[in-house]
Amino acid sequence: MLTFVGLGLYDERSVTVEGRDALRDADSVFAEFYTSKLLGASVADLEAYHGVDIEVRDRAGVERDPEAILRAAEGGEAVFLTAGDTMISTTHVDLRLRAEERGVDTRVVHAPTAESAASGLTGLQNYRFGKATTLPFDYAHGAEGVPASVTEAIDENRERGLHTLVYLDIKAEREEYMTADHAADLLADDYGDVLAVVVARAGSPDPLVAADRLSALADRSFGDPLHLLVVPGDLHHIEADALAELADAPPELLDVE
Repeated sequence: MLTFVGLGLYDERSVTVEGRDALRDADSVFAEFYTSKLLGASVADLEAYHGVDIEVRDRAGVERDPEAILRAAEGGEAVFLTAGDTMISTTHVDLRLRAEERGVDTRVVHAPTAESAASGLTGLQNYRFGKATTLPFDYAHGAEGVPASVTEAIDENRERGLHTLVYLDIKAEREEYMTADHAADLLADDYGDVLAVVVARAGSPDPLVAADRLSALADRSFGDPLHLLVVPGDLHHIEADALAELADAPPELLDVE
């Protein structure tokens, strides 16, 4: 059996009870932290809290050479850990399909995600979000400025009145995390006067939510990672009230549909 367990958003306690039980029953435990990372817990913290040994795999060890994981799942109870929800990344779907093709039973233990937290913390309704996008570091996509894929997603969603969740680039192996002010600065050239919402440290004891023009957010500091941005579309009056109350959004930016 290969059980995929999402660890949630912040530390060793963010996992669900079902995920904790799967860890306790496991014969072997693997993890990857290149798609995302728990900023409130180290691998040693996870091992100590859950009483397990964890083999951390790099991208190649999951995508190109997952044989150790698959062999462990064929011979016993194996758990594969990721931050957030375990099936958000296509690399994890691929691993699950490989296991199924070898006759290995699989199951998924879900956990909170950045997307669900962004909706819950900001008060923006989850069914009013359109296509999400990821804003990369300049060096990561080989050009200056904002990739067309990002602006196209924002523009298409805004035309439809939908909110856009903008994930910010993570280079976990370098411990480099794009901050919301840096992201806002990149986007301000095209959307300087547009309302945006910063969500920082979702799932932690001290999450932060702040709304303003992108040009204004670019001049602020939002503390420790992880950060993400939301570019709202049309606002329902409840959403506008939530942004005013929960994120100190300037009233003049809260046009209600």
